[in-house]
This record gives sequence, C-alpha cells and structure tokens, in this order.
Amino acid sequence: MERKSGVLMHISSLFGDYSTGSFGSEAKYFVGFLSECGFSYWQVLPFCMIDECNSPYKSYSTFGGNPYFVDLNILHQKGLITNDELSEAKQQNPYVCEYVRLYHTRVKLLTEASKRVKDRNSIESFIASDEYLSSFCKFMALKAVNNELPWYEWENNIIDEDILFAWKFIQYEFFNQWQDIKDYANKKGIKIVGDIPIYVSLDSCDVWSNKKQYCLDEQNRPTLVAGVPPDYFDQNGQLWGNPLYNWVEMEKDGFKWWCDRIKHTAKLFDAIRIDHFRGIESYWAVPFGAETAKEGHWVKGPGIKLVDAIKSAVKDTQIIAEDLGDITPEVEQLVKASGFPGMRVFQFGFLSEGDNLHRPHNYPKNCIAYTGTHDNNTLLGYLWELDDKNRNAMLKYCGHTGDWASGCESIIRTMFSSHASLVIMPVQDLLGYGSDTRLNIPGKADGNWQYRITKDQLDSIDKNRFKELNRVYSR
Repeated sequence: MERKSGVLMHISSLFGDYSTGSFGSEAKYFVGFLSECGFSYWQVLPFCMIDECNSPYKSYSTFGGNPYFVDLNILHQKGLITNDELSEAKQQNPYVCEYVRLYHTRVKLLTEASKRVKDRNSIESFIASDEYLSSFCKFMALKAVNNELPWYEWENNIIDEDILFAWKFIQYEFFNQWQDIKDYANKKGIKIVGDIPIYVSLDSCDVWSNKKQYCLDEQNRPTLVAGVPPDYFDQNGQLWGNPLYNWVEMEKDGFKWWCDRIKHTAKLFDAIRIDHFRGIESYWAVPFGAETAKEGHWVKGPGIKLVDAIKSAVKDTQIIAEDLGDITPEVEQLVKASGFPGMRVFQFGFLSEGDNLHRPHNYPKNCIAYTGTHDNNTLLGYLWELDDKNRNAMLKYCGHTGDWASGCESIIRTMFSSHASLVIMPVQDLLGYGSDTRLNIPGKADGNWQYRITKDQLDSIDKNRFKELNRVYSR
C-alpha cells in the first residue's frame, strides 16, 4: 500500500438539505475538499440499510443499498419528484440525521417517484443481472405486505408489483448515483475505502435465502449469536445478536456467498475493510437468549481457507483486516499469513502505562493507522477523558508543550510522521471537535450514528495545513 492519508466520514454525515447525507453534489464537494488538502483516501461505513438503532452493521441485506442515500435533487432534475415534494422533504435540523422522519417518509417518497418512471427497461435489466439484488427487492416487497414483520413470521406470499418495482428503482438509482460519485473521486485522485460488517442480521435477505448456512434451529431461530467478550468498550462485552455462520456448510461450495459478497463490494470501492476480522480465526459464540455476552465462548473459525477464497475472488482490490479487540497470537498469525494490512488506533496506545502496538513508533509499514475509528471518541473528547498521568505521558510522547486542549495538532502530526503506509482521521478530528460529535458509542442503543457536518464547518478547516502535512511527510 502506498504512503498516503485519508479521512473517515460516512455518507450520512455529509451536509445537505434532506435530513441525511446523500450521493448528490455535496459528496462531490467533499471529494474536492479532500483533493485540495492533499488527501488520497475517503473511508466510508457500510452502505446497507440501517437497523432500529440506526446502525449500518445489522441490515436487511449485505448487498442492498440504503434508500436514504439516494439523492432527491437528482430525482427532481429527472422530473420524478415534484417541487412540493422536494420542499416537504426539507430538513428541520442540519446538524443531525433525522432518522425518525426518514423512516416515516423517505421510502414512501421514493415509491411515488418510481411510479413516474416512463421507461422501466433499464431498471428491470439492471436488477435482473444481479441475483442478490433481485432477491433483496423481493424480500423487501414481501416484508411490506407482511406489515414489516421478520421473515420467519410471514404468512402472505403474494407480492405487490408496485412495491417490488419501487425497490428495484431505489436500488438502480442508489448504485448508479454512487458509481458517478466514485468515478468523480477516482478522476480526482481519491480512492474509496468501503466497509463489510462480518455478520448479517437474522431478519435479512441473506439468512432468508440461505438458511442452511447459518446456525438456526428447526423454527429458524438462532442457536448461537454473535458478540464479543468484555473489553475496553463494555465490561459485559457486546451482545450483537447476529446469527452465526455455519462454516462447515459454507465451506461445501467454496464459501461462494462470501466470495460473491466481496466481489459485489469490490465494484463499489477501491479498498475493503473487513470488520471484526479476528472472527475469521475464532469468534465469540453466545447462546441465544443470554442476557449478556459474558455467557459466550470462543469457537474456531474458517481461518486461512476463507482468507484464500477471498483473495482469489478479488485479486485487484486491497483488503484491510480490522484486527482490533482481543487479539491472540493465532489472530496475528492469520493477519500476517493473509498479507492484508491490519489496523492501529492511536487512542488505544495511551490508555495505560507501558509499550504497546498502538503507539506510533511500533506501527509497521503494512498497516492503516487511525487517530480513532467510528467506535471511538473524538480525539479532543479522548484527551478530555484521559487521566492526567496518561494524558501527560501521551502529550510528552508527541512533543507537545502548553495547554492539553491544543494537543490534537501534535497528535495528528505524530500520526503523519509515523511509518504506517496509510493514516486516516475522522472528519471530527480535522475540525478539533469534542465528544458531542462522536458518531457511535458501542453497547449504547440510542443516540448513535446521528452526527452531520455543515458546509460552513467543512469550509472552516485549514486546507493548507493538511496539504503541508501531506507534503512534509510524503503522503
């Protein structure tokens, strides 16, 4: 991987007028910002639909796209949305994603737009060419006629053709609008890093159409679910609740579903981060119905067999291993054998005394180094919450003198000067914002994933400062 730098910001956090970020002109504006700063990468989070907690890590499909990202202005220009509808969709608060409003109105609006499509051939052909998108659209249409119940409670199998076409239209617009953004970014010298959640939701098209490949009982309920043991984020561990894969069954067809998933994602991005990569070596299995993740146990995963299948499926796409959490020598060995760059997070380097692999002097060249991820506090928030002893040691490490509140600049410079091939910072750290702009707190159900930037805030960032850092440190 080249020596470069980039910014982490999900599409939902983009500025705009319609309750969340989208694949519109604002995305291209952000690409221009990255280019002017000398950055080379834009990292986003999963593009799939969000769950009831607004998380993109538990979705109705790992293949289908989030309807909220379809840009309304583009549809208006096509004559598919009226002036009144566009005006009615205007947001009330530009600083947060208005998820409640989106849930009740956005798909309904896109459905109305789909009814105005005059030539359906290109949409039908696009969906028909992809078995997974076809299945997803059918899944969502059936979900609608079953009052949005989970698939294992469905009784009605009669599809409403208008609803089915609406989902085909949504997916067609989603993928074509994004392709335009990606092409624009690549022409500007910006590569896109995407994200794959390791697990899928029980109530998903993925499980509905491949039941044998998951740990389910005869009533299609999970026998074991996913999570992680007690860690830095939560003393009870994290009980994610996703059904676990039946790896023995998946191996029978050469991990076809996983390979198809990776190929699909590789069409969208220049690099792919596999979330919770350590779960490929060993995963935390929690009995279904357990109150906390503490009740789980480790189970061996498919290991190098799955890694080799992934590498064969996408030879020309950079894969990034999210190797954070409870890392054992076996996990380290798997990451090394894969050849994939792992991750380092500055905030994990100074939570206690003593040397560790997250301190910048230990970064290998083949890694992606972050000031923090979407699951961490912002850099300023982290400084605020760190105890005096470790904060002072960390600031001294970064050569910072003076007030600790201005320490973010020294940390960022230390990251740029490190040996890591790629350094990535959340956009909040470019702005020097506090914990009130944090995107996610793991283990907390409410109030996450809402952060949005405004155009004025983005414009307030000193582009020359980052351009100079990229020049000085050959990024």
